[in-house]
Amino acid sequence: MKKLLLSAALCGLALVTISAVTSTNEPLTKDFILGNPEIASINQLGFGPEGILFLGDSKNAAIYALDVGDAKPLPGAEEVRMGDFDTKIASALGTTVDQIKINDMAVNPLSKKIYFAVTAMNGTPVLLRLDGERIENVALDNLKYSKMVLKNAIEKDAKDGRDRPLRVWAISDLQYHDGQVLVSGLSNKEFGSTFRSIPFPFEDGQDYASLEIYHAAHGQYETNSPIKTFNVIQMDGKDYLIASYTCTPLVLFPMADLKAGTHNKGRTVAELGSGNSPLDMISYEREGKSYFLMSNSNRPVMKIAYGDISSSKESLTEPVAEWAVTKGVDYVSLPMVNILQMDNMGTDKVVYLQRTSDGEMVLMSRGTNRM
Repeated sequence: MKKLLLSAALCGLALVTISAVTSTNEPLTKDFILGNPEIASINQLGFGPEGILFLGDSKNAAIYALDVGDAKPLPGAEEVRMGDFDTKIASALGTTVDQIKINDMAVNPLSKKIYFAVTAMNGTPVLLRLDGERIENVALDNLKYSKMVLKNAIEKDAKDGRDRPLRVWAISDLQYHDGQVLVSGLSNKEFGSTFRSIPFPFEDGQDYASLEIYHAAHGQYETNSPIKTFNVIQMDGKDYLIASYTCTPLVLFPMADLKAGTHNKGRTVAELGSGNSPLDMISYEREGKSYFLMSNSNRPVMKIAYGDISSSKESLTEPVAEWAVTKGVDYVSLPMVNILQMDNMGTDKVVYLQRTSDGEMVLMSRGTNRM
């Protein structure tokens, strides 16, 4: 759900962004309008350049770019350690823990402040910002913003075979990458699983590609299951979408293939266990090597090396029949369980929300040298 790319890529992106702003003398927010964007839900958060916050609203099937007035760079980030965090969030909103849900978390790479998407039980979306240990409300009714409505989103009243609403999966994850807002989710098309590339600043265009995967735990090809979390990784000089789905296939797509109007079959590089759902994914570097971490609903955080994916030519096309057995690319299970949200905090720290064994929700940071 909001993942920073590797430090080298970030540096390159920063140079491109700075060059673009310098050459035009105009910020990326120059065409933003001031007012109430009428955000109906906050499902996903992710930061782009200039401290711009991208927000995914599945109810409105729209992506918003928000100027949250938080673009002052901070060289380093303080350690984070806060207990009873959901209680503190609820208290800041004047309610109780059972009346809120924390949907997503994102760190502003400039200021290192942490943002939280929260939904009250009455359906009201709330955007909060952590400044030190102070929880601030970010008003959504009067700010500078730009908006892109998704084409062919899943209908508002669509339901799955178990009569569960599907509209929430109109936007299942998002990330800014190389001048594009990348969005996964469900469409109203025959092949519902979609991946969109939306140029930013927003214009009329949005590239739409449908996706197909082999789900080894289910023993079948699937086109209507949304990506739950994704990242963009670089291997052998090329960008790839690494995507994870419920129950838990890990699938690779070359980014160059995900063009408008195309149908793409991914390469299933791993089956990471039935009865599990991926929650979040981030990348980092350690000792000159690149890795990504994936948190899960029913398994510890998994650490996978880019190099292991690059060197593996395996493509799973046969069922993994035994319950919860994994197959494919190797991974390391870190001693980190019940991790609900993760994000990079600079190049040397990761911040995460965790539900401890005694039920407490904690917000913690950890150096990448310990991962």
